[in-house]
Amino acid sequence: MLERGELASSWRRERWDSLRLLTPNWQSRLPGLAYDGGDPDGYMTAAEVAELVERFAQSSRAPVRTQTDVTSLRRVGDDGYRVTTECGEIRARTVVIASGACNLPTMPAFADAVPAEVEQITPLRYRNPDQLPDGGVLVVGASATGVQLAAEIRRSGRAVTMSVGEHVRLPRTYRGRDVLWWMDASGVWDQRHDEVEDLTRARRLPSPQLVGTPERATLDLNALVASGVELVGRWASVRDGVALFSGGLRNVCSLADLKMNRLLGGFDEWADRSAWDAEVDAPERFAPTEAPRSPRWQLDLRSGEIRTILWATGFRPDYRWLGVQVLDARGRLRHDGGVVESPGLYALGLPVLRRRRSTFLCGIEDDAREVIGELGAYLAGGSRVDGGSP
Repeated sequence: MLERGELASSWRRERWDSLRLLTPNWQSRLPGLAYDGGDPDGYMTAAEVAELVERFAQSSRAPVRTQTDVTSLRRVGDDGYRVTTECGEIRARTVVIASGACNLPTMPAFADAVPAEVEQITPLRYRNPDQLPDGGVLVVGASATGVQLAAEIRRSGRAVTMSVGEHVRLPRTYRGRDVLWWMDASGVWDQRHDEVEDLTRARRLPSPQLVGTPERATLDLNALVASGVELVGRWASVRDGVALFSGGLRNVCSLADLKMNRLLGGFDEWADRSAWDAEVDAPERFAPTEAPRSPRWQLDLRSGEIRTILWATGFRPDYRWLGVQVLDARGRLRHDGGVVESPGLYALGLPVLRRRRSTFLCGIEDDAREVIGELGAYLAGGSRVDGGSP
C-alpha cells in the first residue's frame, strides 16, 4: 500500500480548521473498527478521522509505505504493471487505484477573467476566515462545503454573497433521527450501482447541504439568508470584470425542495411498512426555500465590494500519473463497479462505486470485499465474480 505523504495526509493537511464529517460517529467505522467513544451522535473532526485511519492501519497491520509518491503507472505487455515511485519501481500483476475523487479543485474556465485584485481561493487552501482579506466574500457553490464555509465566514462579520447552482437540500434530523440514519436504515444507501437508473448523474451529484454540529443544526439556504447571506443565481460568466449570474435561482431552489420532500415521503412509507412509525416522531415537512424574487444578476468585481472568491465548486481526481488509457473525456476512470477497463486494474473510494454509500467510511468495507473478490478471481485465472470476463 503506497501513500504519497504521511498516513491520512489529506485529512491532516487539506481540510479547513472547523471541518467535521457529515456522518454521525456511529456511522464512521472501518472494517473491524467500530466507533467506541462516548458521543455516537456527534461528528468527527478532521484530526479525529486521521486518528481513526491511523488506528485502523495499526490494528489491521496494513503494509503501508508512507512518503512514497507514485509518479507513473504503465501496463507492461500481458504481465501486469510497472509502478514508478519516487522511491523506485514496483512490478505488480494487479493494482488497486484508491487515490480518491477529490484531489484537485474544480473551477470554471472564466476564473481566469476575474480581476487580479480579487483573491481566489479553494477549500483545499482555506483554513479559517482570518486568512482572508477584509471585505466581502463571494462563495460559489451551495453544496455541503459551500454552505458550511459561507456560514463560518458570515459569522466572522464579513458580507457574504453565495452563488447557488444545483444542490441537494436535506434537514439534519428528521422525525427525531439523523437524516443519514434514515438513508442507512431505509436501504437508500444500499442501492447498487447496477440498479441506478442514471449512474453517470448519480456519480456527479453534489454532496447534501449538511453540517456536523453538537446541536445537530440544519444548515440550508434559509438558515444562511437568516444570518445575512445574499443569494444569487449560478455564476455563468465574466464580462469586462463583471460577474453575470443566471436567472434560474428560484427554479433551482424549488427543484431541490421537491426532491427533498420526495425523499422524506419515501422515508415515511418505509417507516410505515417496517413498523418503525411507533419508534420515531411524527412526519414533518419544512418551509420552502425563500429564494429572493429579484436576485442580482450581475456583480462588478472591480468595485471593491468583493475582495475574495471562494470556489466551492467541487473536486476532481488527479490521474496525471496514470499512463493507461482508461479515462473518459471528462478525465474519470472508466470502470464497472470498480473493475477498470484494463486487465488486473481496479478502483476503490469513488462515488457510487458499488453502492450509494461508497464514498462514506461506512461504505468502503462491502465495496472492498467485492472488488478484492474480483481481483482474486483474476489472479486465479477465473472469470469475474458476476460471471463476466475478467
